[in-house]
Order: sequence, then structure tokens, then C-alpha cells
Amino acid sequence: MFSPDDILYEDNHLLVVNKHSGDLVQPDPSGESALEDQIKAYIKVRDAKPGRVFLGVVHRIDRPVSGAVVFAKTSKALVRLNEMIREGEIKKYYWALVENRPEQEEGALKHYILRDGRTNRSKAYAQPKGDAKEARLNYAMKGAGTHYTLLEVELLTGRHHQIRAQLSAIGCPIRGDLKYGAKRSIPGGGISLHSRRVCFDHPVRHELVEVTAPVPKGDNLWAHFETL
Repeated sequence: MFSPDDILYEDNHLLVVNKHSGDLVQPDPSGESALEDQIKAYIKVRDAKPGRVFLGVVHRIDRPVSGAVVFAKTSKALVRLNEMIREGEIKKYYWALVENRPEQEEGALKHYILRDGRTNRSKAYAQPKGDAKEARLNYAMKGAGTHYTLLEVELLTGRHHQIRAQLSAIGCPIRGDLKYGAKRSIPGGGISLHSRRVCFDHPVRHELVEVTAPVPKGDNLWAHFETL
């Protein structure tokens, strides 16, 4: 559930929130409460707004994933931010705790992602296949422990379950991600994939906005890697 303490950045046009693993960004057919509605309700009370609160979702992250999510508070900002997303002008960096070390400590991955709507799962292929969409990311190893390795991922395209599928394809499934080959789950059902940092030009003021999301609390492994 959203808390005011989760707000990482806010001005008249933007809001960046540190999402908890397990929270929905937008409402879905399940009817469960979503971050979008929770933030609207909070702003309505906090700012004593008499009418409806405008809040536009700029990008989404998967339900079991935590970290920075950007919202627009004005229609002007939303139009510009959506354009920036399409043009790849919003830089998104993720932290992933993975099983196994990649063969190279840093590199670029390119796959072709094919989504299976029946299983809500994506498959990463090395070569083009049917309706598969090109998926690209860069990664670099930031630290390593006995069982897990910390990778920083720069997401270059936004495909369904892209990071999860691509890291699994190189033999490095994300901690807790049973759907993509992890050996064991994490209490609470989340996975160790965290939207760590977003960087972009402010859509109205045209100055750099760079926001870093603290790792999930109460997880000793995340806490260990954040101090490296």
C-alpha cells in the first residue's frame, strides 16, 4: 500500500514514487486497489481538491517488482513524457539480484521477446521469430555474494517481462522469480528486481531530473548490496 513516505520527488507537474513489491501500478480486472488510485485519493485529501485529481501513468513496472515509478500531475506533462518514453529519452536503470554470474561482467543483450498471453510469460529468442519484438538492454555487475550477484541493468526497450526473460535466457534468473527459472521463492512473493533510478529532462522546466529509489526495507540481502 502507498504511503506518503514513498514519494521520492514531487513538483507541480511530476510525481515519482517508490513502489512496493506486490502493488499494482494501475487497476486491472482483479478489481484490487492500485497505486494510481491510492495516490489520487491521497492528493485529493492533502491538497483539499474539490474535483477529480489528474494523475497520468507514464510507465509501469511488473507487480512483483519494486522501485521508482513516474506519474504526471498535468496533461501537459503527460503528453511530453509519453513522447519521451517513445523516443527513449527517459533513462531507466534497474538493480537485479540474480542466481549465477553472467559469463561477462558487463555487456549488451539483444533478444526477440514473444509474449504468451495465456501464461502471462515471455520467451526470449536469439533470432527473430514470428511476432516477437526486439528487446535490448545493457548490464554491468555491481557486486557478488556467495549465492547471488547484483547487476545494474539499463533498459533500452520496454517489452513484457523483458529483464526477467533476458536474464533468464543467459542463465541468470532473478532471485525469487520462479516463473523464469529461480530455484526458490521469496517470502511475500516478490522478486529481487528493483527500479533503482530514472533520469530525464523535466517536461516543463527542461532541467535534469534524476531520482534514486532506496531498495526494499526488511531484506537483509538488498541491504547488504546497497552498502557495497
